Amino acid sequence: MSEDERSRRGGDGLTDGGAPSDHVELAADGGVETDDVDDVVLDPWGAASVSDYRKLFEEFGIEEFDDVLADVPNPHYLMRRGVIFGQREYRPVMDALREGEEAAVLSGFMPTGDPHIGHKLVFDEIIWHQEQGADAFGLIADLEAHAARDLSWDEIDEHARDYLLSLLALGFDPDEGELYRQSTNRAVQDLAFELGIEANFSELGSIYGFDGETDVSHMQSVVTQMADILYPQLDGPKPTVIPVGPDQDPHVRLARDLASRMRYFGVTEAYASFEADDAELVVLSQAYDAREEYAEDPDQPRCTEAAEWLRNEGGDRLDASETEGALERAADSLENAGMEPLRPRTRIVNRRGDDEAFEALIDAVDGEKRVFEEHIDAFDLNLETAEELAREVEVDQGGYGFLAPSSIYHRFMTGLTGGKMSSSIPASHISLLDDPEDGYDKVKAATTGGRETAELQRELGGEADECPVYELYAYLLAGDDDEFATRVYEECVGGERLCGGCKEQAAELMKEFLAEHQEKRAEVEELLDAADIELESPRRG
Repeated sequence: MSEDERSRRGGDGLTDGGAPSDHVELAADGGVETDDVDDVVLDPWGAASVSDYRKLFEEFGIEEFDDVLADVPNPHYLMRRGVIFGQREYRPVMDALREGEEAAVLSGFMPTGDPHIGHKLVFDEIIWHQEQGADAFGLIADLEAHAARDLSWDEIDEHARDYLLSLLALGFDPDEGELYRQSTNRAVQDLAFELGIEANFSELGSIYGFDGETDVSHMQSVVTQMADILYPQLDGPKPTVIPVGPDQDPHVRLARDLASRMRYFGVTEAYASFEADDAELVVLSQAYDAREEYAEDPDQPRCTEAAEWLRNEGGDRLDASETEGALERAADSLENAGMEPLRPRTRIVNRRGDDEAFEALIDAVDGEKRVFEEHIDAFDLNLETAEELAREVEVDQGGYGFLAPSSIYHRFMTGLTGGKMSSSIPASHISLLDDPEDGYDKVKAATTGGRETAELQRELGGEADECPVYELYAYLLAGDDDEFATRVYEECVGGERLCGGCKEQAAELMKEFLAEHQEKRAEVEELLDAADIELESPRRG
């Protein structure tokens, strides 16, 4: 067996250089190339693997990061290479950073073991946003670790320090950001209590699969994480991004829902005094746009006229006619409204505000308006202006005014032995605390996407998209040098780069990175000791 063939097979005895079903192929452009169509299950405490990233767009509403990449100021290399592949409403954060306005970034770490190179992705994302001007928050999810993973407080303290040292060593500025533990942050715990009023067991069961055997503390830790996500907005609403892996998306979706439920006022479109759901609003909008066809006075179409039109010729050609029942419901409401004018307006609904807050809102709405018991119809405000006004009134009246948090999602790193990277499988990952020589050896023993022989590699090229070692270059070792990362990829798939030499180069780069990182960790020890974070928990258990 040649040296390059031994290198291709790796130290774990794998012989095909391929990947199991949960492997994610990393294309040169960062795209997703897998044909795997297994169901995707997002479990924040389960196996961290996704077989088909496209299904995250289809099933969970995550949007492609490429949709906003061109407008991101000074994008991080993880963004440029497609490692950060998805986002939820990232544009407000991006716009705020570009305009020099307030924004925030927060992510947390459950200290269940040593920080490894997979965690570095999140460290880098927090630090990059801080460098772009965002308020940065890094938290230790110690309540979650204790409740969901049954770690002792001594274990948590030990691992927490290691996570924080690596975050500081990579460039987090504690003077310009905030580090905290869930268990010692009273503001987070108070907010969690308030958020818990808006959540219930059935909802948590539906999202997370909790049942009668689930510990109450585990459920409580979820609400605490919701408070973490919204914590950067306690001093005022601002666009906030949560960098996470896709397995954490259930947390993000719940936090977005709770942010909305905590709002005093909701803002929506309306066309008459009655309520309408989203599908009915589509019908009403199209009926209003067609008023020239049926209204005696098109400047003041009547609801009864619109209802008659919908029940006859109009209903046969509306785009919303495919929405089951929406057209009929809208026509019924219009008919009941009688001679009331069909007229666009912005509606501000009082959800949680007290009488004083609602009165303040009424006073704040200028121009023509109609005031009802639980809402205001404003005829001279567009949706965006009304939302800003409602939020300002809410904050003035003691409310939170939360903006829905944004999120960005990075792909999981493949384990060095193939399959998923796991903290419980030492050979599959490289700890940021590994001895540099051990890091070198792990890379040298890694599985690759090489061919069976050097001759076939030269003839057919390597399969970089199925190679954990190439991922090391793309995610870490190439740093900000896109040209280097591209050259490694093209030399591999072109047959010029053989696995033995490629792994040797990667192993040397990894050894250098670990040595430099650990030297930097030693340098920031005093910085951590001076930071405003409790490193030893007073708790027992």
